[in-house]
Amino acid sequence: MSIMGYSILDLFLYFVLYSFLGWVMETCYCSICERRLVPRGFLYGPICPIYGTGVLLMILFFTPLKKNLVLFYVVAVIVMSSWEYFVAWLLETTTHVKYWDYSHFRFNLKGRICLWVALVWGVLSYIVIFYIHPPIEARFQTIPPWLKYALGAVVLVVLAVDAVFTIRHLALVSKLVVGAAALGEELQLQLSLGKAELTDMLEDKSAALRQRYSAEIAQLERYSRRFRSRYSKMSTVRRYSIRREDIAAAAQLAREELLRKKREKQARRNAE
Repeated sequence: MSIMGYSILDLFLYFVLYSFLGWVMETCYCSICERRLVPRGFLYGPICPIYGTGVLLMILFFTPLKKNLVLFYVVAVIVMSSWEYFVAWLLETTTHVKYWDYSHFRFNLKGRICLWVALVWGVLSYIVIFYIHPPIEARFQTIPPWLKYALGAVVLVVLAVDAVFTIRHLALVSKLVVGAAALGEELQLQLSLGKAELTDMLEDKSAALRQRYSAEIAQLERYSRRFRSRYSKMSTVRRYSIRREDIAAAAQLAREELLRKKREKQARRNAE
């Protein structure tokens, strides 16, 4: 079985190879920028599937455009930027976490893509299709079929195991993000209700909620430590972002209002 003249096995091996090369490129770039080793990627292994899939798109859809460089570049910029936007949207929707954010750059779209990165995608596509992939494809033709099948089987098993553990980890992080946000909203609600409730029980309930919220945050930080070490600018999606400062401010307002109501009530009693 083949797709546009490429066998499924070859496409899978291309995917693995370019995912690894993309991991090397991004790890080197981020390590230099942050002056520490930053092993990028979601999986435990040295692989970034976004690059592997991106190069497959280049191989399958950009190669026929090699004779028209302007069209090649424009299509590469649009297709690769669309792919990056889709991956960012998918991760934010499923895990409630932003793993990269271009909001601080001009001409960005919801922080998921930006102009200069889109233009770089076009240049990378040109380099891959014209200079990197041709010799790799020629080398692949010299590999015996039995070795390709053996490599494909081993790598597939390793990737499957890696993906299972990573998806489980991401699911835990996602669950904790939602739980922490829900607790934060509940805490804010309880503290706001303090304006109407003039009982000392409010303090105890708020304290218990704050303790549960702190525990959720601590657990979230522990589970997300691996991803935060790889994506230093990782943040929760705005919908699930509850800051400690917001909760502290709500608590202070509720406390002040509670004390004011108590003073007024005591003043009325003294006047009687």
